[in-house]
Amino acid sequence: MEERWKTGRTEDGRMLLCGANSYEQKYYFNPDFNKLPQSVQDELHILCVLYTEEVGGIFTILFEPDGGVTLETTAAEEDFLYDEVSSGLLLGEIRRKRRELLESLSLYYRAMVLHENVADFLDEEE
Repeated sequence: MEERWKTGRTEDGRMLLCGANSYEQKYYFNPDFNKLPQSVQDELHILCVLYTEEVGGIFTILFEPDGGVTLETTAAEEDFLYDEVSSGLLLGEIRRKRRELLESLSLYYRAMVLHENVADFLDEEE
């Protein structure tokens, strides 16, 4: 298993929320986020697993240091079945259809982890 799945962080300081690995057929959810509602955790689980079932490779959802949410996918060099075109299309579809979920996750991270004042960043959106 990748080192970042053990630590919950990437080398560049981003925090891993969850991910799925089609090669090991495993799903990872960072226990630091166990306070997220179970329905959100379930939705993330389904999203990650379905992505890797359809496209293959490794799919992760990460928090950037500023609280932004990043969807990231990688594939093993020898994985000739990994479809980069389908991957890009599916990422775009997830961003469109799950926009509200991704924005809510960002707000959660900014409030609960970065301890930003909720009123400050809600005003920014108006």
